[in-house]
Amino acid sequence: MPKLENPVLMATIGGAQGLRGEVRAKAYTADPTALGDYGNLHSLDGRTFEIHDIREMKNVVVVRFRGINDRNAAEALNGLELYIERDNLPDEE
Repeated sequence: MPKLENPVLMATIGGAQGLRGEVRAKAYTADPTALGDYGNLHSLDGRTFEIHDIREMKNVVVVRFRGINDRNAAEALNGLELYIERDNLPDEE
């Protein structure tokens, strides 16, 4: 993916959750489980993340990304901020 022109921070990844590659994430959306509704998420280093599954847990969401299949891969994402392009936000009514 080319560099984001006008990025909007959508989530920050916390620690790994379980053994199957899930991570806890702080979502900055009104409905935390709607994080996947904005399409793929991007890190500023150019990586793209597709949400495979998402569920709410206390004050965070637990996310499983496509291609992140074990705890070691999930732990490597700790602290990563995820963005979308501002143009992908819905129009305000």
